[in-house]
Amino acid sequence: MSSPLRIAVLASGRGSNLQALIAARDAGTLPVEFVLVGSDKASAGALDLAQAAGIPRLALNPKAYPSRRDFDLDLFARIEATGAELLVLAGYMRILDGEALHPWVGRMINIHPSLLPKYRGLHTHRRALEAGDLEHGASVHYVTAELDGGPVIAQARIGIEAGDHEDLLAQRLLAYEHRLLPAVVRLIAASRLAYAAPDGVALDGERLSAPLELRGDELRR
Repeated sequence: MSSPLRIAVLASGRGSNLQALIAARDAGTLPVEFVLVGSDKASAGALDLAQAAGIPRLALNPKAYPSRRDFDLDLFARIEATGAELLVLAGYMRILDGEALHPWVGRMINIHPSLLPKYRGLHTHRRALEAGDLEHGASVHYVTAELDGGPVIAQARIGIEAGDHEDLLAQRLLAYEHRLLPAVVRLIAASRLAYAAPDGVALDGERLSAPLELRGDELRR
């Protein structure tokens, strides 16, 4: 049997997507080994989840570094030292230095609450509502130096309903995020999914023409 995929997770907040990954691992549906959970906030709930699950934790204070680049270089060096094969950004709210992240391109993914390329950056739910969109969603993409701009791997879509407001829409979408991210990591762990440089994604060796779509708990073309 092949060894579990060694993954590190970065999160700035409560860590609900991290919890979804841990739950999938514990259920036997996600063959991964968590080697580190890191955060830029010592008070992040994700660190408490990691402690409860027996996962090594790391909290670094960005203000202790002379620049964003210095912070990121130290952070990535520490992650590299764990032997992580995949780095998952799960609610990590810092913009990464392009030079520092470059060695991780193709080995780092991010979950973002919009149907990319729509609504990169913050306040995605509000922006979807203000635009009068009929649907909203979440995307998992490979991370590159362009903010929320790396090739999109997979998406989950939900309809925007009458009466939706920002918090309600975010809450409804979160349940789909919690299925989307483990489904993507599962394909990577199975060596079925790969980064196709410079701007693509390959599934089973075939370059995808569009992101995969979440259907139930599975990803479909």
